[in-house]
Amino acid sequence: DLIHVHFAVPTGVLAWLLSIITRIPYVLTVHLGDVPGGVPTKTDRWFRFVYPLTPLIWKRAASVVAVSAYTRELAQKRYQVPIIVIPNGVPLPRNDEVAAKNLVNAPTRIIFAGRFQPQKNLLFLIEVLSALRDMVWMCKLLGDGPQRALIESLIDAHNLHDRIKIGGWVPSDEVWEQFRRSDILVLPSRSEGLPVVGVYALARGLAIVANRVGGLADLVEDRVNGRLCEVDEENCFENALRWCLSDEQRLARLKAASTQKSHQFDIKHVAETYEIVLQETIPT
Repeated sequence: DLIHVHFAVPTGVLAWLLSIITRIPYVLTVHLGDVPGGVPTKTDRWFRFVYPLTPLIWKRAASVVAVSAYTRELAQKRYQVPIIVIPNGVPLPRNDEVAAKNLVNAPTRIIFAGRFQPQKNLLFLIEVLSALRDMVWMCKLLGDGPQRALIESLIDAHNLHDRIKIGGWVPSDEVWEQFRRSDILVLPSRSEGLPVVGVYALARGLAIVANRVGGLADLVEDRVNGRLCEVDEENCFENALRWCLSDEQRLARLKAASTQKSHQFDIKHVAETYEIVLQETIPT
């Protein structure tokens, strides 16, 4: 009855072709990297060649959904189609897990989860953490990627191998468990849509220190459940983390505020919203 496709390119091409052949309508969900200008370091060269072909994918879609307000704003500069926002969602923890997750660990635990690539800006993060060696913290980096060797070398160069551990790729349920045992999620990315790890962090009651890019501003209220900085402002990011680490009671309040904010991203509500969009799209 209906095709639901994620990412305008490349998968949107398949939905567009199938819709032409079968006359089945499709709903398109866009995430950022499939929008021109969304992730310049990854896609600018690519869009130089494919952009002229993409408007047809957007115009033929019965409905278009963006995962963040920033993604919608960026898309509407290029494509003249109505776009609604439905965020990525996650299952919220049970009520009996809520009270414990807002406690602060000793030492405070900082965590990152994602691909080790330039967009995620992990070399910058290591430099920031090296300036915080006077504070009490441990950090775990979950993931892998092309910059892993550089990251490991920089950790060794700063003699931080006893405080920063690399966990490699782990299943999503292990990410969920690692977040349960953490206090602060760091997102120093240069560009983002609405990362699921950020939503996971809210649901697990983590404070978030992030750059003010893309959908990250949808996750963080500055000084309420975390801190926001501009890209590559090392002093700001260092001071933001220092602010979180220096007061356990304040960090506990930030974590509690993330728990409260997570209700905006409850997967049940997200699914119900999608159900309305899909039902309205199915031909009668």
